[in-house]
Amino acid sequence: MGVNAVLKSRMEELGLTQEELAGRMNTALAEITGRPGDVSARTIRNLLNGASRRPIGRTCAALERVFGCPVEDLGFSAPRTMHHPQEDPVRRRTFIASATGTAAAAIPSVAQRRAVGMSDVARAATGMKTLVEADDRQGGHAELEKAAMRGRDDVLELQQRNAGERVRRALYALAAEYSTIAAWSCIDARNLDKAQRHLNESATYAGLSQDGPTEMRVWVNLSMLAYQRQNWPEALAAAQAAQASSAARRDPFFDSLGRVRAALAYAALGDGRIAVRSLGSAQDAFTKTSERERPRWTAFYGQAELDHLAAVVHYNSGHHAHAEAMAHRALAKIPTAFQRNRALATAQLALAQLDQGEPEQATSTAGNVFAIMNGDPLPGRMRTLIGDFHRSLFVLAPSTSYARDWTDRMRTEWSRA
Repeated sequence: MGVNAVLKSRMEELGLTQEELAGRMNTALAEITGRPGDVSARTIRNLLNGASRRPIGRTCAALERVFGCPVEDLGFSAPRTMHHPQEDPVRRRTFIASATGTAAAAIPSVAQRRAVGMSDVARAATGMKTLVEADDRQGGHAELEKAAMRGRDDVLELQQRNAGERVRRALYALAAEYSTIAAWSCIDARNLDKAQRHLNESATYAGLSQDGPTEMRVWVNLSMLAYQRQNWPEALAAAQAAQASSAARRDPFFDSLGRVRAALAYAALGDGRIAVRSLGSAQDAFTKTSERERPRWTAFYGQAELDHLAAVVHYNSGHHAHAEAMAHRALAKIPTAFQRNRALATAQLALAQLDQGEPEQATSTAGNVFAIMNGDPLPGRMRTLIGDFHRSLFVLAPSTSYARDWTDRMRTEWSRA
C-alpha cells in the first residue's frame, strides 16, 4: 500500500482539496443517479493513501465524471464492470447502471468539458510576456489594448469550465492582469475614459482572485489614472489604499511602490514637504526589499524607476536641480529594453534643464526623446510632456535658431501615426 501519486498530481493540477473533490464527486453522483452522493473527505484520503486501490463502481463513476478520464488513468484498478471498450456507448451505459444500481444511471452520460488546471493557467499567461515587452518598447497603443482584451477573453472562457478553487482564483488574477494591461495601455495613450472602464472591470476580477499583489496593481493603476486626470485627491486616496493593502504590509517592495505614488500625488497637490518625505520613505522601503519571486508586471519597478519618479516629484515640488540630478541617475540605470521609460525620463530631464534657464541644452536633450523612440509613435503621456516642453521653450527663447529647428523636428515626429 502506498500513496496514489497519480491522483495526488491530478488534484494538484486542478487545485482541488480533499473536501472539494468529495463535493465534486457527490455532485457527479447526483447527476448520474438523481440522489445525493455520500463521498466524504475520508473517502478521498483512502483513495490517496492507497487504502482503496479498487474503488466500488459508484466511486469510479464519480471519479470518471470529475476528471474526464478512465479510472485506470488515475492509478486505480477498475472493477470488472469497468473493463469495457471506451467507444462502446451501450457497454458504457451498462457499467454505469451496474455501478449505481439505479434506472437514472442508464441515461447516457452528458459529455463533460475538460477540467481546467494550473497548466492551463500557465498556458493562458504565456502571451503576457509579449504584451509587457511591447509596452516597454512602444508604450500604450490601440493594438496592445486589443491584444490584452483577447487574452482576457481567453481566460474568461476557461472560467466556464470545471476548476478547483485555487485554479479559479488564479484565473481571476490573470483576467485582472490582462484587463489592467489594457487599462494601462489606455492611460499611457491618454484614452482615459476607456482606461477607467477597464480598471473598473480589473478591480472586480482582482477582488475575486483574493490575490494581494493583483489588488495592489489595480490600486496603483487607479492612482496613475487619477494623476493623469489631474484629480490629485483621488490619486492620493488610491495611493494610500495601495499602501494599506496586504501586499504592501507583507513586502517592502509593494510598500515602496505605494509610497512613491503618494509622493507624486502630494507634489501635485502642492505639498512639496510631505511629498519629499514620502519619497524618502519609498526609498527606505525599497532598500529593505529582498530578492524573491514576484508577478511579472513588477519588473518595471526598480531603483531606476524610483529615481525617475523622484525626478518628477522634485520637479513638481519646484526643486529643479534635484529633478535634473535624479533624471540623470535614472537614465544611467534604466535598461535599454525599457525604451518608453528611457524616453520619459529624458523628457523629464529636458524640462528640469529648461526651468533652470538652460534652453539650448534642454532642447538638445528633448531631441533625444525621438531618437530613443526610434521611429515609434509617441504615446499620449509622452506627447503631453513634449507639448509642455514646447510651450515653455517658446516662452523662454522664442526667436532662437535652435527653437526653430526644434519646431521643424517636432512637426515631423508629431505627424507619425
